[in-house]
Amino acid sequence: MNIALRRLLLLVVFALIGTYGYVALRSPQGIPALREKWDEIRKLEEENANLQRENKYRADRIKKLEESPSEQELEVRKKLKLLRPGETSFILPDQPNQDKDKAGAPTDSK
Repeated sequence: MNIALRRLLLLVVFALIGTYGYVALRSPQGIPALREKWDEIRKLEEENANLQRENKYRADRIKKLEESPSEQELEVRKKLKLLRPGETSFILPDQPNQDKDKAGAPTDSK
């Protein structure tokens, strides 16, 4: 009788532990929260990689500008909109949005 009682008690303890584990994993703080954290980590890692690529591009651009006088001149001329003697600059009007033209509907709804 003592052995049967021990087995029953052990079975009840394992059943309670199993039930607690199931409830804990299925609760909002369980597996759903873990998946949410994994998604957030993945998004932050992607953002970090994009920022690292952007930083590398900008560092390369700075290095190119420091080393090349012609690159410096082009950058200054572009920023200040300067022209050399004899050069001509053409300013074109903005192109209309193709989606608006195809729809045929006005953009303002007054």
